[in-house]
Amino acid sequence: MKKYVIIVAGGSGKRMGTEVPKQFLVLHNRPVLMHTIDAFLRYDASICVLLVLPKEHKAYWQQLCLQYDYNRSIVVVEGGSERFYSVQNAMQLVPNGVLVAVHDGVRPLVDDATIDAAFVSAAKTGSGVPVVAETDSLRQLTATGSVSVDRSAYCRVQTPQVFCADLIKEAYAQPYNSSFTDDASVFESLGHAVTLTSGSPSNIKITTPVDLKWAMCLLHESV
Repeated sequence: MKKYVIIVAGGSGKRMGTEVPKQFLVLHNRPVLMHTIDAFLRYDASICVLLVLPKEHKAYWQQLCLQYDYNRSIVVVEGGSERFYSVQNAMQLVPNGVLVAVHDGVRPLVDDATIDAAFVSAAKTGSGVPVVAETDSLRQLTATGSVSVDRSAYCRVQTPQVFCADLIKEAYAQPYNSSFTDDASVFESLGHAVTLTSGSPSNIKITTPVDLKWAMCLLHESV
């Protein structure tokens, strides 16, 4: 089945403490977002890449592509006011009968195994959502304080989250709901079962300065 990937890159630099949005920060001599796109093109050179950017970031992205001589074949889609609307806009360009992944633009270290496991699962079951085990102790906040909970009953969700296009497009045709925290929650809101796949500890999401430093270390070890 033909593969598509929607890369959502609408973040700001607030938690990073920078004026430059985090997806455009330089990581190992190139912007984070370029590493993210290339991860999918390495996995499958024929994959169709839909890059979702806020309207005000499109010109800056074009400038970066010229600066870094970056000429990948991608389609830029204008984002919306919420992540839900950004993905919804991109879904309009995805045909039925294909597999489509949705990935965070600031997860540049995703590996082939994580991507492939999600695509294989989606081809078989309709969905593939990578997760990793929770290793920290967890406490649930209550009205009177907090209580310890069994961490083995929880996992941390990553991207890419991959779906049969027909099903996820139907899910994104419904109205926005504040309970939608990721694509899997949108998908299951129509009663579809979510299939979990193996993620990777190195598939980190860069949102803080510490994350950027950690990504630099991981990327340095892999080259």
